Amino acid sequence: MYMPPLHDWNTSFQIYKNPKVLAMLFLGFSAGLPILLVFGTLSAWLNSEGIDKTTIGFVSWVALAYGLKFLWSPLVDRLPLPVLTRALGQRRSWMLLAQIGIITGLVCLSMFDPKISLTSIVFFAVLTAFSSATQDITIDAWRIEAIDDEYQGAMAGTYQLGYRIGMILAGSMAFVIADYFSWSVAYLSMACCMSVGIISTFIISEPDHTLRDQEWATEKRVLSLLERKQHLPEKIRNLQAWFVGAVICPFADFFARNGWNALLILTFIAVFRMSDITLGVMAFPFYQDMGYSGSEIGIVSGLVGKFITISGALLGGVLVVRYGVMRMLLAGAIIVIATNLLFAWLAGQQPLVIWLILVVGADNLAGGLAGTVFIAYLSSLTNRAYTATQYALFSSIMLLLPKFIGGFSGVVVDTTSYPVFFLYAAALGLPSVLLILILMKKESKK
Repeated sequence: MYMPPLHDWNTSFQIYKNPKVLAMLFLGFSAGLPILLVFGTLSAWLNSEGIDKTTIGFVSWVALAYGLKFLWSPLVDRLPLPVLTRALGQRRSWMLLAQIGIITGLVCLSMFDPKISLTSIVFFAVLTAFSSATQDITIDAWRIEAIDDEYQGAMAGTYQLGYRIGMILAGSMAFVIADYFSWSVAYLSMACCMSVGIISTFIISEPDHTLRDQEWATEKRVLSLLERKQHLPEKIRNLQAWFVGAVICPFADFFARNGWNALLILTFIAVFRMSDITLGVMAFPFYQDMGYSGSEIGIVSGLVGKFITISGALLGGVLVVRYGVMRMLLAGAIIVIATNLLFAWLAGQQPLVIWLILVVGADNLAGGLAGTVFIAYLSSLTNRAYTATQYALFSSIMLLLPKFIGGFSGVVVDTTSYPVFFLYAAALGLPSVLLILILMKKESKK
């Protein structure tokens, strides 16, 4: 990847004034709200109901939907929805459908008791996660297609800002509501908050797809090839053309542009978030077992921590413009490992709120910065001819292995201890540091 020249600080900050950059705030909110509700917050709910930690860890696998979204991303990229696509366009129609699915899942989750209907909880958590992952596909595609590459760092920054605000509600407010009322009321309230996403979908404009249509040269060659198969029924030839163009071409394009380096890039993407995602599965149960109250957890982790994450996310957007993506990827990977080690220290302390603020604050600052930088990096890898499919591939690979490994977090805690678990989680970040150094060395030779 090309390392851009350094820009002055004033130019770096002015980038946030663009209206499309600001629009990402609301789309980010819509994307950030559901994920904790099927991940960390759901783990806390199950833990408070007496569900064992091994089961909680396995239930976290519902979030594997985020790691498998590349499987249906070609449909989101190409398949028009009846009525909706004509009225809203390809990106916004799928956004709306996904948001309706999220609201349905959250409302249904609010109707069940985990001690009695754990299977139903898992089913509707899967529906919520699947719909949320679909929404991510469309928002990521809109973000990349709606504006030039130079704005992608800032787009990622405001996306992270909105994302973390959504997580504040799904974290702190959900805990506080559950403390004073019930988890059912908390999940129903979160479903209502998804109206922000629906309103945003109607306000934003559909990206211009002219350039994308012009760049589908590979698919045109496929159509030409299939024209030679006149003996096949027309419907079969059209289906073959669609499958190759929507599914095969996006992946072939990525490997054609990157050669053998594509495997190295995909490996790096697969391991970059192993450390923080693995830790995240047991974070809320850890706080509860330390003796912190639901309100303390909600205020510190869901409110204070997320505002610090927002600061880190916005800072990451500026630093990408200032220093370039690769330099900041390395810095982000290192500080994530360092801050994860703080949890091992916290496990040996008294449950004082000041220590919780210190550790959660450091972790969220690192996560916000690293998250923005990583989003900008993934965005730079896409070809706008296949935006939704390629970015879904990258973000799926980013989540698939970490989410799978994270499912065993409860087993590690149950068989060892929290300090050992946190050391294990931090060690999972070391491969990403090594791979970034290799990628940087390769880029320097270009």
